[in-house]
Amino acid sequence: MSRKRENGDSGNEDGYSKRLKVAAEQSSPSPSPLGFENPLLPLANTYDDDEEDEEEIGRRVLSGGSSRAKDEQYGYGVQEDGNEDEDGRDDQGVGQGKRSRVVEVRRDCPYLDTVNRQVLDFDFEKFCSVSLSNLNVYACLVCGKYYQGRGQKSHAYTHSLEAGHHVYINLRTEKVYCLPDGYEINDPSLDDIRHVLNPRFTKDQVEQLDKKKLWSRALDGSDYLPGMVGLNNIKETDFVNVTIQSLMRVTPLRNFFLIPENYQHCKSPLVHRFGELTRKIWHARNFKGQVSPHEFLQAVMKASKKRFRIGAQSNPVEFMSWLLNTLHADLRTTKKNTSIIHDCFQGELEVIKEIPGNAISEKKENGDDLNAAQITDGGSEQNTIMKETSRMSFLMLGLDLPPPPLFKDVMEKNIIPQVPLFNILKKFDGEMVTEVVRPRVARMRYRVTRLPQYLILHVRRFTKNNFFVEKNPTLVNFPVKNLELKDYIPLPTPKENEKLRSKYDLIANIVHDGKPEEGFYRVFVQRKSEELWYEVQDLHVSETLPQMVALSEAYMQIYEQQQ
Repeated sequence: MSRKRENGDSGNEDGYSKRLKVAAEQSSPSPSPLGFENPLLPLANTYDDDEEDEEEIGRRVLSGGSSRAKDEQYGYGVQEDGNEDEDGRDDQGVGQGKRSRVVEVRRDCPYLDTVNRQVLDFDFEKFCSVSLSNLNVYACLVCGKYYQGRGQKSHAYTHSLEAGHHVYINLRTEKVYCLPDGYEINDPSLDDIRHVLNPRFTKDQVEQLDKKKLWSRALDGSDYLPGMVGLNNIKETDFVNVTIQSLMRVTPLRNFFLIPENYQHCKSPLVHRFGELTRKIWHARNFKGQVSPHEFLQAVMKASKKRFRIGAQSNPVEFMSWLLNTLHADLRTTKKNTSIIHDCFQGELEVIKEIPGNAISEKKENGDDLNAAQITDGGSEQNTIMKETSRMSFLMLGLDLPPPPLFKDVMEKNIIPQVPLFNILKKFDGEMVTEVVRPRVARMRYRVTRLPQYLILHVRRFTKNNFFVEKNPTLVNFPVKNLELKDYIPLPTPKENEKLRSKYDLIANIVHDGKPEEGFYRVFVQRKSEELWYEVQDLHVSETLPQMVALSEAYMQIYEQQQ
């Protein structure tokens, strides 16, 4: 709604100028330069939401709305009819000269003792609890609720009069105001609230993270480890929680997302929400010892077109694959097709595909291209084998388990078979043949030609048929430290002056418990500063022994290359 309509004005004169005239007529003939010194004038211009300073407003007008696009990009939104906020400020009159707008800034406020840090929670979406708008949202620092605006007709102003709650923080600019008086509070005692709202890290602090062994204390007196905090399971979102906890152990990825300047060029809300979540997990001055990934999940639902959503259990392998590919696509620059995701996880495989003659005939019938093929074994077309060799990048390697035994043992109990990790890694030695039936019958051989810095392994436990999903309970025996790949799969010879780095240490191990359709996920992660292992399941974080990590039904693992 425009200001004219809201104030019932007509003609060329806008409502804002009219109000200034009325205020001027009510005041003495020679008004003092500061509005708040005159008792008849309002203490601050509460008709405006003091979102930005004058330069910001001027820049909006001069840049022709480029800042609006930026607001939309970060999820602050712009209303459909083009108004910036519910109080109807339009930018039309701003270019005609600076507005005489004065907001008193006070150091002391009589209501500071009403601030209640126990109820503050900034993990949820920044929406007004009344209008559900995400424009100009303020958090009441007394009850923790979110309200829109601070003009005289706004929800925050009304709440301040009805409930007697007077201290509000703007969730975007981090400025604190006293309502209904309208002055800004500048008090260092509120800095801890700003830090919880928007955690900050310097480069030095980021470098020291893996050396710190100190615990932090929450407001309720409980202790927590920064980086090892529990994540709220909002509703069947444990598949997201275990993925996030695993990725938090990948040091270069974590360090990249802890400093927002690294990805400020990126327009993707998913990237910024992931960065916010990373900073909250590693923040040492939180008010509580857990974090809710609510805003991140909303961004995931939107970016994945509800493929992954709250209330529907999903698979951490699928989610990890989707998340890494989406983050890479959002972060990569046009000049180079690279990103922090590929720097950490991308390796390369050589794939040799052998297609038998009958499949070649089908291929010809379908009019498929047979280039880059090499026909071997002379004779009729039925006996020929076509060989294709190609290179492909990977972010994750899938390992196949041997089928479990069909029959029970003598004691009428199911035997849980075990298999060494090295046996199932042979799939990538370049000699072992893997049969595939889709998109057509073929024999595949894989060989690793480049190892990534962080190796993600996925153990294929679930098989789907036409009727149900079946889970393979086979235990995989794997080393927690010093996994030496060159002993089991042939690796490429390193270039001159380069060392072959083929030794890996486990840093995260995701486990599935229970039946295929009803089970839940937990994760074992390592804390680098002490080299201790922790078991994390949603909000529960407990120390565990490295031996326990190896006894679980491993589903997805992340290994770090030894330098």
